[in-house]
Amino acid sequence: MTQARLVVEMPEGPWVADVSRAHPDATFQVLAALPGDGPGFALVWISATDLDAVLEDMRDHAVLTDMSVMQRTETEATVQFETTAPMLLVAAKRSGIPIEMPIEIQNGEATIDVTGAHDRLSELGRQFKELEMDFRIEYIQERLQPSQVLTENQQRLLLTAVELGYYDTPRECSLTELADRVGIAKSTCSETLHRAEEEIIKRFVDDLPPRVDAEPNLDGADVDRDGEETAAGTVDARD
Repeated sequence: MTQARLVVEMPEGPWVADVSRAHPDATFQVLAALPGDGPGFALVWISATDLDAVLEDMRDHAVLTDMSVMQRTETEATVQFETTAPMLLVAAKRSGIPIEMPIEIQNGEATIDVTGAHDRLSELGRQFKELEMDFRIEYIQERLQPSQVLTENQQRLLLTAVELGYYDTPRECSLTELADRVGIAKSTCSETLHRAEEEIIKRFVDDLPPRVDAEPNLDGADVDRDGEETAAGTVDARD
């Protein structure tokens, strides 16, 4: 599966685009959303220094047909609403790829996370362009299941190590005790753990968002891994 984070510049018209641009210091997080054939329904959390002004602008916006403040403090509120122009949800529905919640919007830009087949992501980009929404890619990468990273023996040993407290601080189980529990030689246990840790650390580094000086690539994330050798070296010492 391909995972991507996109920053979408929303056009004028949708309420969240207009209101967030009018209040650039405010943060909007869409917690849940349901697109319909006509209007869309959603729950949004808002944080703003002038919350009353934000809520007033929301009530006055033409595309918000219904709005209820569910909970609020002086600077935060949770609002349920109905809108006639849920453009992000329309693009997601047309492309057949769900947008992961929450969606964060600030100053007219929505940061969204999506996971799916590469062709679906390409279609989502096409739908954004069709709806006149420019976007940039923060990162794009492949997401693997644990079974695709570790062998069955590595998974079993790693789970046993965690269960026995081998990775606790202070450590509750020594390498010798772990090897005895799974019935393998201490040297085999050490090497198997090291290989498993190597795969996990490298995968973790690969999954990090690119640094500022790394350019995202539509065919896969380009991740700088200068510190990988040092990181892997930290797991060598055991007993």
